[in-house]
Amino acid sequence: MKALVISPQPFFSPRGTPFSVYYRSLVTAELGVKIDLLTYGEGEDVDIPGVRIIRLPRFAFLGNVKTGPSMLKLFLDIFMVIWTLALLIQKRYDFVHAHEESIFYCRFFKPLFRFKLVYDMHSSLPQQLSNFQFTKSKFLIGLFKKLEDTCLKKSDAVITICPDLEEYALKFIDDKKKHFLIENSIFEPVKVAAKGTNSGMGSGQASTEESLPILPEGKRFVVYAGTLEHYQGIDILIGAFKKVVSEYPDAFLLVVGGTPSQVKKYRQLADQTGLQQNSFFRGRVSQSMAKYYNSLASVIMSPRSAGTNTPLKIYEQLASGIPLVATNIYSHTQVLDEGVAYLVEPEPEDMARGIISALNEKGNHEHTVKNALQLYDEKYSRRVYESKMRCLLKLLQ
Repeated sequence: MKALVISPQPFFSPRGTPFSVYYRSLVTAELGVKIDLLTYGEGEDVDIPGVRIIRLPRFAFLGNVKTGPSMLKLFLDIFMVIWTLALLIQKRYDFVHAHEESIFYCRFFKPLFRFKLVYDMHSSLPQQLSNFQFTKSKFLIGLFKKLEDTCLKKSDAVITICPDLEEYALKFIDDKKKHFLIENSIFEPVKVAAKGTNSGMGSGQASTEESLPILPEGKRFVVYAGTLEHYQGIDILIGAFKKVVSEYPDAFLLVVGGTPSQVKKYRQLADQTGLQQNSFFRGRVSQSMAKYYNSLASVIMSPRSAGTNTPLKIYEQLASGIPLVATNIYSHTQVLDEGVAYLVEPEPEDMARGIISALNEKGNHEHTVKNALQLYDEKYSRRVYESKMRCLLKLLQ
C-alpha cells in the first residue's frame, strides 16, 4: 500500500513537535505501507524508514508557526493545498492520512482521485477558532462546524486521540466501525536525520548539545515539563509549593519548558511567593533533555487547570515509575484515577496536599506506581498501539 500523510504543523520544530504524526507514520511504515509525508518547511527531518518527507518552502522571514490557528498557518495551508494536488496528480495513493485542518481540502480531493481518506482528529477545529480567540464570527465558526461534520461522515476512517473527542466524533459517524480511538501513547527515541542525534523521548541521558544548570544537592525534585500556557496551571503549582516546602524543606520545584516571556512571568511569581531557594525554571529544552529532567523527579506533575483533550505527557508519566500528581479534571480523568495517580483539585491547597502525600516516604507510592505501570501496559503500550493501527489498515484494504 502507498499513503500520503499530510501534517499541517512545524514537523519536529522546538516550538511544537508533532509526535503523533511521527509515531503514526513510523508504525504504519513498519506495517508495510510506503509513505510520502507532506509538512511545513519549519523543523528538522527525522529518520523514519519507509517514509519520504516532503516540505513546503520555509518562508523563514514570516517567523515561526505558533500553536493554534493563525494567519501564517492559513497562508502556508494555501501551499499545502497546491503541493497536495501536485502529489495526487503525480502518484496514485491507496489512502490519504489527513491530520487536523488538512482534512478540509482532502475531503474534496477524495472523489476526484478516488483514494480512501483517514481523518486524524486531534481536536475540534471550530472549537480551536474560539479557544485561541482567532475569530468571534459565528458565521465562520458555523461554517467550520458544518465542514468538520461532513468530513467525519465522508472519511473512510476516523482516528480520535481521547475519549472526549471519541464521544464528540461518534455523534456524526453513521458507521461506528470506521472509528478508532488511538491515543498518542508511545514515546520511543526519535532520530533527527540531519544530526544523527536522539532528540526524542530517550533513555534519560542528558544531551551533550545543551548545557546542564547546576541544581542543588540533597533535594527531592518535583518536576513539571511542558508548555507554560495559562491552562497548564503553573500559577496553581507555584501557589501550592509554598506549603509543600513548609512541610518538606528538601522539596524543590523544577519547571521545564515555556517561552522566555513565560519563564520570566512565572519565575517572578515564584520569587514573590518566597520560593527563590526552592525553585528553578529551565525554559524550553529538547525532548531528550526534558526526559532527563523527568528522570530526576521524586514526583512528576500535570497541574493543568482546564481542557478536555488528554495531555500527551500523561502516557509517559504513567510509564515512568515515578509518582504522578495530576488535577482532577476531565482532561486527566479520561485516563487517570485514584489508583494510578494522586488526583487533586486545581487549587493551591489541595494540590499541596497531593504533592505532600506523594513525597511522604510512608505513603502508598509503590502500589500507585505499580498500578500505573500495569494500566499503561494493558491499554496504551506499543503492543496495543500497533494492534489498533493494524485494524485501521485492514479496514482500508
